[in-house]
Amino acid sequence: MVGAGNVARRHASVLAGFPDVRLVGVTDVVPEAAGALAAEHGALAYPDVGAIIESQPDAVYVCVPPFAHGPAEEAVLAAGLPMFVEKPIAIDLATAERLAPLAERVVTAVGLHWRYLAVVERARDLLAGREVRLVSGAWLDKVPPVDWWVRRESSGGPLIEQAPHVLDLMRLLGGEVVRVHAAGGGRPPVDGADVDLATAAMVRFASGVPGTLATTCALGWKHRAAVEVYADGLAVSVGEEELVVRDGDGEHRYPGDPVAARVAVDRAFVDAVLGVADDVRVPYAEALRTHRLAAAVARSAATEEAVGV
Repeated sequence: MVGAGNVARRHASVLAGFPDVRLVGVTDVVPEAAGALAAEHGALAYPDVGAIIESQPDAVYVCVPPFAHGPAEEAVLAAGLPMFVEKPIAIDLATAERLAPLAERVVTAVGLHWRYLAVVERARDLLAGREVRLVSGAWLDKVPPVDWWVRRESSGGPLIEQAPHVLDLMRLLGGEVVRVHAAGGGRPPVDGADVDLATAAMVRFASGVPGTLATTCALGWKHRAAVEVYADGLAVSVGEEELVVRDGDGEHRYPGDPVAARVAVDRAFVDAVLGVADDVRVPYAEALRTHRLAAAVARSAATEEAVGV
């Protein structure tokens, strides 16, 4: 495990529930954090990524903040080790593009766990065979309680750090996006903040279908993180918490299960490493497509010009 923060701890907890998995090593730039997580799971704390690789693990998880992506993945991939990496896969596009060819050589997975939500599968089934007419995504939230998040050079801003789940689901349900035109504005009321407080974007899918994306971190709570898809005679809204379907017969609600999805994304990676199953729904190459979209929206918001994806 490279990284010992909250996300790493969550994955470690899930992996500890698998009888065929053992966490053997942890490293972090904060040695005390690595030591604490390692001790919790009977693992060893290592000084750096190189030492982790030298210990010859079967696979490596990279769970680091956006600004720290790159060196760890490059070392892991160069060693030919299977790799799970948390989103966003990089703070910029150049880093992710550089790593992508290396990632093609091994088993990879990215933590876009919404792909494993049962409500997402149900939404796909409902939309199958229907003409999609409009896709609208939103991530309306608060400022996360970590100091690096409000600085663009550290987090990439809401579009890079928060919105990938929504953008990935927009691609899954609506197809690839070919063009975006975004505008952003405002700043979070936090010292040193330079990320946009809100962003709105128009998107054009390859199919010709129009779409929208809205993000904000102006609230004191997580208000909404979901994708709405409108087809002839059908409205579908889906996110982690629930699926809402509206048709001619009325409204139907189905609860989501994000905990099960987080377990499933780890189980799929482990099974792929073991060679017993092939259900990795977001390998590195697929996550890169979502990252390209997020980067295009961020670039458009910065320049206020339309950008091709």
